[in-house]
Amino acid sequence: MACFARVGRQTLPRMELRHLRYFVAVAEEENVTRAAARLHVSQPPVSRQIQDLEAELGVQLFERTAKSLKLTEAGDVFYREAQAVLQRADDAVAAVRAVAGGDAGELHVGYAPSLTVQLLPPALRRFRETSPGVKVALHDFSTEQMLAGLRDGSLDAALMVKIPTAALRGLQFRKLVTHHFVVAVPPSHPLAKRRKVPLALLVDERLIAYPEADYPEYHESLRTLFPDTRRRPRIAEEHDSVTSLIAAVESGRGVAVVTESLRCMVGERLVLRPLTPAPEPFCVGIVTQIAVGYPALEKFVQALGTK
Repeated sequence: MACFARVGRQTLPRMELRHLRYFVAVAEEENVTRAAARLHVSQPPVSRQIQDLEAELGVQLFERTAKSLKLTEAGDVFYREAQAVLQRADDAVAAVRAVAGGDAGELHVGYAPSLTVQLLPPALRRFRETSPGVKVALHDFSTEQMLAGLRDGSLDAALMVKIPTAALRGLQFRKLVTHHFVVAVPPSHPLAKRRKVPLALLVDERLIAYPEADYPEYHESLRTLFPDTRRRPRIAEEHDSVTSLIAAVESGRGVAVVTESLRCMVGERLVLRPLTPAPEPFCVGIVTQIAVGYPALEKFVQALGTK
């Protein structure tokens, strides 16, 4: 519905995109009849819209002859500006439709590198194939930072280990993969010669671990592995990134209980051995807001291959 402005005793509709489209068509066709045919409307509304536009602007946009219309100097300036406005409007519509269809925009995803080193690269390749116009910004965050980001809206999704249901208040967890714990040791370490490493042998080892403040679920897993508080390995060092943890183990400063997903990162730098008795495997998944389901995010979830 048009808004109205009073000019003297005459009430005129304020300018709308329709006025601009009619004006551009008349300017390019130099004829109202041809412009009306191009616009698929009758001639009188086109003439009326041009008259309203000139009245609102207070300038003459066309020089009229018996057979054609020619832009005045002011009309020529207005034509270029009208074209720019219409193009911007068309671009805005296209951009909105692209975002609504999951073909444009940006996703902010929190992740834990040690848990997603095998999962994330192929998923990003698949997502780029289906949604090349959507940018994925990755954020290496702790679990607490990821949960906070999901709740304040700075993150669209987070890839993390499954946490207690109570901690997922307002969020949903969808399973992606299952991981097993292994022990990482330098190739020269005596435990590297074993096919499997008994948990009891780790009690006397220096343990390299992640900080408990940032990785509480990791330390909870360690407590599950060693329920006897009197028979737990001593945590000698804590490192806040997987790369520094790997470097510490490689240098011989201790051993680390890690996930088998690190195998593709360590190469020949470290030896990864299964633990016995085998600890309970754990799930890694994607966490999102329950109510969020916009197309780009759903396409990203599909690229990850949720179960």
